[in-house]
Amino acid sequence: MLSRLAGLVTRRPAWLVAAGVIAAVVAALLASGTMTRLSLNRFEAPGSESTRARDVLAERFGTGVPNVTLLVTAREGTVDDPRVAAAGRDLTRRLAAHPGAGDVWSYWTTGQDTLRSRDARGALVLAWVPGSADHVRRDVLPGLARAFTGPSGPVRVEVGGGDEVFRQVMEESRSDFTRAELIIVPMVLLALWWVYRRLAAALLTLGAGLLAVAGSLALLRGVLGFAEVSTFAANVCLVMGMGLGVDYGLFMIFRFREERLGGAPVRAAVATTVRTAGRTVLFSGLTVAASLAVLLVFPFPFLASFGYAGIAVVLAAVTAALVVLPAALVLLGSRVERRRPAPSSSSLWYGAALAVTRRPLISGGAALLVLGLLGAPFLGLRFGAPDDRVLPASAPARLLYDQVRTGFTAEDADALRVVAPTGDAAAAGPYAAALSRLEGVVRVDSAAGTFGGGRRTGDPAPARFTAHDGRGGTWLSVVASSARLESGAGDLIRAVRAVPAPFEVLVGGSPAEMTDYHDGVAGRLPLVAALIVLVTLVVLFLMTGSVVAPLKTSLLNLVSLSVMFGALVWVFQDGHLAGPLAFTPTGSIEPSIPILMFCVAYGLSMDYEILLLARIKEEYERTGDPRGSVVAGVSRGAPLVTAAAVILALSFATYATSGVVFLKELGIGMALTVAVDATVIRAVLVPALMRLTGRANWWAPAPLRRLHRRIGLTETPVPHPVPSVPGAGSNAVHQPDRL
Repeated sequence: MLSRLAGLVTRRPAWLVAAGVIAAVVAALLASGTMTRLSLNRFEAPGSESTRARDVLAERFGTGVPNVTLLVTAREGTVDDPRVAAAGRDLTRRLAAHPGAGDVWSYWTTGQDTLRSRDARGALVLAWVPGSADHVRRDVLPGLARAFTGPSGPVRVEVGGGDEVFRQVMEESRSDFTRAELIIVPMVLLALWWVYRRLAAALLTLGAGLLAVAGSLALLRGVLGFAEVSTFAANVCLVMGMGLGVDYGLFMIFRFREERLGGAPVRAAVATTVRTAGRTVLFSGLTVAASLAVLLVFPFPFLASFGYAGIAVVLAAVTAALVVLPAALVLLGSRVERRRPAPSSSSLWYGAALAVTRRPLISGGAALLVLGLLGAPFLGLRFGAPDDRVLPASAPARLLYDQVRTGFTAEDADALRVVAPTGDAAAAGPYAAALSRLEGVVRVDSAAGTFGGGRRTGDPAPARFTAHDGRGGTWLSVVASSARLESGAGDLIRAVRAVPAPFEVLVGGSPAEMTDYHDGVAGRLPLVAALIVLVTLVVLFLMTGSVVAPLKTSLLNLVSLSVMFGALVWVFQDGHLAGPLAFTPTGSIEPSIPILMFCVAYGLSMDYEILLLARIKEEYERTGDPRGSVVAGVSRGAPLVTAAAVILALSFATYATSGVVFLKELGIGMALTVAVDATVIRAVLVPALMRLTGRANWWAPAPLRRLHRRIGLTETPVPHPVPSVPGAGSNAVHQPDRL
C-alpha cells in the first residue's frame, strides 16, 4: 500500500498539493461551523439511579434539580424587611414567568432558614430550568442572566447555578482556544525554524500541523450528526493536531534529509521516506488513535467526545504526513535541506547513549529513583466533584458561590432528591425522620412535613411533594450541610440509599448524579486499562516482532504516567502552585480529566517509543549488534523525539494560562509528561533496559515470528558508513549522520 502511495506521490505531486490546499480551505470552513455546534455535556451517567430519579421528577412532579440560582442581597437592612421581602417575592414570580423556566422557589416562598445567609442580608431564589444542557446554557441562560443581573429596587441580584457555572466554563474554554491559537502557531514556527534552519521546511511542517487541526475539527462536524461532542474536544484537537502534525512532519523530513545525504535523488528519497518513515507514522497514528478510542467504552458523552476527537486528529495528521507533505517535498526538493552541513545534536545523544549502555544498572536505577520521587504524590490522589472553583476568581458565578460558601449554612441547590414513584405520601413521615438523623443532614422536607434531627420541625407541604398526574407517589428533599458535602458526598449518598424505606425509592440530586458518574467511570477503568495494554502489545509486536519490547514499553509508560499523576496531586489537589498558576485548590481531582490525560499521554508515549524503536530495530537487523544498535538507534531517533517533544510540550504548556482549571491540569500535566518521556524515559531507561536484556529484546516464540514476517512492520535498512562503537562488540555500527 505504501509503495503504491509513494509511486502516486512522486508521479502527481502538484495535483496532490493542490488537492491538499483545497482540502485545507474546505476543512477550515467546516471547522468554523463545528465550534458553535459542540455540546455542553453534563457530568451524568445515563441509565443510573440518579438520572432515573431526575426523569421521574420532571415527568410526574414538574420539578427537578435546581440549575439556576439568584443571590439576592439587600442594599440596606435585611432580607426580612418588608420592602426587601416584597422585592424577593416579585423576583421569584418574575423568574417563574421567564421563558424556559420551570419550578421556582425561594426563601420568601418557603421560609427555610438555609436559604437565608447567616447575617440575614442575602437570600436565594432557586429555579429548575428543564431541558438539555445545550438548551439551558445556550437558549435560556444568556437572556436570563441579562434580565436579572444587577440592582433591582432595594436589592442587588447575581445569577449563578450549576449550568451557569459551566456556561461560563464554556466561554472561558473558547477564549482559551483562540488565545492558544495565537500563541502556538508563531511559537511552533519559531521552534521549527530553529530545528531545521530552513524556512521552507518549517512552514511545510507547520502546514501539516494546521491541516491536522482543521481536518480534525471538520471531521468532528460529521460526528455531530450522530453523537454529542464536548466543547473541550476542540482544545484537544488544537494541541494534539498541532503536536502530531509536527511530530510526523519532523519524522518525514528528517528521513528525507537523511536519504538525500546518502545521495538519493529527490523523487527516490521521497519514495523511500514514504515506504519507511511513512510506515512508522502509520503505526504510530494507529496506536495514538486506539489509545484515545478506548474512551468510547465509557457511555458518557463527555469522555466519549475525546475518543472521537482523538480518532479525527490522527486521521487528519496521518493524511497530511503521508500524502500532502511528501508531495510538497517532491516540489521543494533541496529547499528543505540545510544550506551547509551543521553540527547536530545527534553526537550529544550518541555520547549519552554510549554512557548509559556502559553502566545500565546505575543509569537506570538513578532514573527510576528520580521518577519515583516525582510520582510519589500520586499515592495521595483523591477524586471529587468539580464546582465553581474550576473558574477564575473573577468569574461572576465564582463570585456568587464564594459568598454562598462563606455566608450560608447549607446549599439547598445540592439537596438530594429521594423519589418514590409509587410511594404513599402519608407514610413518608417516619422515613423522612430517619433520613434527618443521618450525620451532616440539616433537614428533610416531605409531604408529611419538615424534619430535623429525627423530629418534625415544620408544617407539611403536600402539594409540592405530590405527583401532578394523579397516579400517586411522592418525593423528599434531603438538605446536607456544606461541610458534609465537602468532606465526602459519596459517603452521604450511600448512607441515604442504605436507610430502609417503606416504598421503592430513587436517590437523585446533583451530588448523587456526580457520584453515579464517578462510580460508572471507575467501573470501566479496568476494561480501559486492559484495552490500552492490549493495543500496546499488538502494535509493538507488529513493529518489532518481539514480545519482550511491548511488555517493557507498557511498564515504562506506567512509570512515565506516574509522574503526571504525581504532578496533578502535588500542584492541583494539594495546591502547591496555586498562587503562581492562579487557581483555587479543592483538595480533590475530578476523575474525567486524569482519565483523558492517561489515554492521551499513553498514546503519545507510544508515539515516541515507536519512532525510537523503529530506528533501533533497523540498526539491529542491519548489524546484529544488540548494544551498538541501541546506541545508534537512540542517537538517530533521540534528536527527532526531543525536537518533537519540546514543540508539543510548549503547545500543551500554553494552557497553563487558561482560566479553567481542567485545561490548566491538561496543559501542565501533559507538558511535564511529554518532557519526562522524551528525556528520562527514552534517553535513559529505554537504552538501559535494552542493554540489560540484550538480544532477548527481539525474542518471540517461533509461531509469532512467522506471523510477524507475514504482517509485521519493517523498515528497509539504508546503508551508512559504519565506524565502530567502542566496546560494542565485534559488529560495527555507525555514528549518526548530520541531519
